Amino acid sequence: MIFCVALIIGCSKDKTTQDESIKSEQGVESKAAGAAIQISGIGSYGTPTECNAPEGVGATFTIRMTGDLVGCVYTFVTDYQCSPSGTYREQGTELFVGTYNGQSGTFMTGYRFEGKYEGCPDNGEPLGLEIFGRCQHPVIEGSGTGVFSGVTGRLSFKDNVVELIFPYEGHLKF
Repeated sequence: MIFCVALIIGCSKDKTTQDESIKSEQGVESKAAGAAIQISGIGSYGTPTECNAPEGVGATFTIRMTGDLVGCVYTFVTDYQCSPSGTYREQGTELFVGTYNGQSGTFMTGYRFEGKYEGCPDNGEPLGLEIFGRCQHPVIEGSGTGVFSGVTGRLSFKDNVVELIFPYEGHLKF
């Protein structure tokens, strides 16, 4: 019986609130010490009018970014392959030119994309519509400028093939 009373008191609402307060204080200390922050937003294909930074000349395609990162991603494909089943793999580098919290900067990522398409011709490019796709984008250490100077982290995209948008989330450490 004494054990049950101690258990009830130990799990009371006041104790939970106290624990949450401690966790909150620890979270603030972690951010102050340079912990990674979570970011998210939406990417969509960029147009030459929207994405025209000189650093992006020669990009295979561009992605316009909204959300926590505002700007453009310039994608430079270095390798791709597609299997007869329609499984497509691509890799390369990317340059983000834009802002975070209203402050300008750039950073580069390496990326790997995997997706499924309706098919693949002999040249290795995808054929037909994308059925699904996702990619990982680790930040290249030392590539950041401006607000992104010294940044590390990773972004992940999961393609929404119906709306032709690319929701992203990730963590950056400044």
